[in-house]
Amino acid sequence: MSAANVVAFIGLGNMGTPMARRLVESGLEVVGSDISAEARERLVEAGGTAVADAAQAVERADAVILMLPNSDIVEAAAAGILPSVQPGALVIDMSSSEPLRSRELAGVVEQSGARFIDAPVSGGVGGARAGTLTIMVGGAEADVQAALPVLEVLGRPTHVGAVGAGHALKAINNLMSATHLWASSEAMLTGIAFGLDPEVMLDAINGSSGRSGSTQHKWPNFIVGETYDSGFGLALMLKDMRIATGLAERLGVPHTLTDAAVAHWEAADAELGAGADHTEVARWLREHLATPAEGATA
Repeated sequence: MSAANVVAFIGLGNMGTPMARRLVESGLEVVGSDISAEARERLVEAGGTAVADAAQAVERADAVILMLPNSDIVEAAAAGILPSVQPGALVIDMSSSEPLRSRELAGVVEQSGARFIDAPVSGGVGGARAGTLTIMVGGAEADVQAALPVLEVLGRPTHVGAVGAGHALKAINNLMSATHLWASSEAMLTGIAFGLDPEVMLDAINGSSGRSGSTQHKWPNFIVGETYDSGFGLALMLKDMRIATGLAERLGVPHTLTDAAVAHWEAADAELGAGADHTEVARWLREHLATPAEGATA
């Protein structure tokens, strides 16, 4: 794809807006759509074109990017736009969708005369702004190659398998990330209750075998300073965890530990409610579970 191509971007939320902005800055013509007028205005301010009707956004597009919360919304959006998508256009689902449903959607898209790949991302809002997202791509080789000029503006795409493979790997990654964050938070709170300085702990852990993305990034950037503003919602993390454990169930793979992790996240979600950032589970743990034992000393 060259700079003359038109990209439709459906879903201009926390991740979609900076991703669409990067495409605009790369020289691509971007026509975006979102149910939020404020989100559409942000794209206009970045130099793109915004319309309320998603079907209108895709009419001239060579590539259609979907960046939406879940498979239900992706499928509803696809049903609304496919009659207006150009024959041969490439539909790229960059949402965190369910892999088996993505395979089914690929068939629907292909029947309409368009092409489909899944390309979910990891790296958060910071990665979206910097264009450093890890992009896990599932689809036919020719379709993946056709998408690379667009995807490479957004980050580092890796072809991980057939359609659905990207969404499977993204859910698995987030299941691991969430489990790491919970375990890291319990461990960090234990040290804090004992009297250890969290920054000293993180410095030592990040040079040791206990390090993870949670200790290297989430704790120092969003939890120690108590901002809890990673830009990725707790509910979305929990959704991805359930996708991964559901896939394990269907495939007959053991998932006892990760089932326990899902149950813990469900408890936090029930109290923290809609809109909570996923890093707030550390605050929830501190408030509900971190009670120093009598006699603990620094």
